[in-house]
Amino acid sequence: MATVCGASLSLMDAGVPLKAPVAGVAMGLVKEGEQYAILTDIAGAEDHYGDMDFKVAGTKDGITALQMDIKVAGITSQIMREALAQAKRGRLHILGKMDEVITTGREKISDFAPRFYTVQIPVDKIRDLIGPGGKMIRSIVEQTGVKIDVEDSGLVKVASSNQESAAKALQIIGDLTATAEVGKTYLGKVTRLADFGAFVEIIPGTDGLLHISEVAEHRIADVRDELKEGDQVLVKVLAVEGNRIRLSRKAILKEQRAKMGGAAPEGAPAEGGAEGQYVPAAVPTGTMVIEGGGDFPDEAEAEPNFNRDGAPHVGGSDRPPMGDRPHGGDRGGRGGRPGGGGRDRGRGGRGGRPGGGGGRDRGGRGGPGGGRH
Repeated sequence: MATVCGASLSLMDAGVPLKAPVAGVAMGLVKEGEQYAILTDIAGAEDHYGDMDFKVAGTKDGITALQMDIKVAGITSQIMREALAQAKRGRLHILGKMDEVITTGREKISDFAPRFYTVQIPVDKIRDLIGPGGKMIRSIVEQTGVKIDVEDSGLVKVASSNQESAAKALQIIGDLTATAEVGKTYLGKVTRLADFGAFVEIIPGTDGLLHISEVAEHRIADVRDELKEGDQVLVKVLAVEGNRIRLSRKAILKEQRAKMGGAAPEGAPAEGGAEGQYVPAAVPTGTMVIEGGGDFPDEAEAEPNFNRDGAPHVGGSDRPPMGDRPHGGDRGGRGGRPGGGGRDRGRGGRGGRPGGGGGRDRGGRGGPGGGRH
């Protein structure tokens, strides 16, 4: 029964949670005829020469276990009542002594306390954990010293008396059986570079594509300007499409910049514009002046249509026949307004009003200021 008391103390000291401390005591019996004596906490000689070995274990609230060896033909209910009552007094006395040392389990589990872990893995990953001929699982046991049991359902049980060894074994198991999760961040290793991006190993045996447009926030011409083989980079999984995994480093950089409150780096696309997408500049507002142009009056003026016969001239006079036009130009243009001469790349320029030059084209009609052909 000392092992029951010692085990209870050890478990509490190791930080293993218990509902209540448990103590045990062994009761003996010596019977001659109708006379008998009940012994408490018997030793080996009393067990050997006596007539009963009655073990009683429990908490202060009640009995948790009983076990009896008896050598006589039988015992009366009176003997049992007395033995149980005497065992209770002995058990409570022992529990009081145990409470003087420790009353409940420690908050932190001892590093040397035995641990038992369970982890569920996909059934199709069992072969990766075991390896060919059990090579992989034996390697884990040799490296960590833990005990591993794998069930057909994918439930993996890991037992160890050392916390660090158990954590190492669980990490190896997790790496071997992990699958990429969308939105999760991984520290990966660049395994290969290509013109369109880089391949990054995010978990052992699993690579994803880091496209060149997802390498940095700014536009890059060559992925080798940013990465090289063997580099370790933080990447986020954007999508998993069958066996294809799309990664992004740009998303991580944006998140880090947002936490630091920084502005977008030079060369990065404007907000709302994708990488490589043209984002037009803001259109200036206000008056736009074209060199060489004249000022136009505010009052409305009907624009004449020179493609119709008999259309009025801007000055109000009728349009003269082609043969009577000065200098005989073909389809002469209108005179420019004061202050400048007009150009017309089409069929005719405009002749100038007073102070202005005439239009230039195949022909033009001079106003009072004279025109040039």
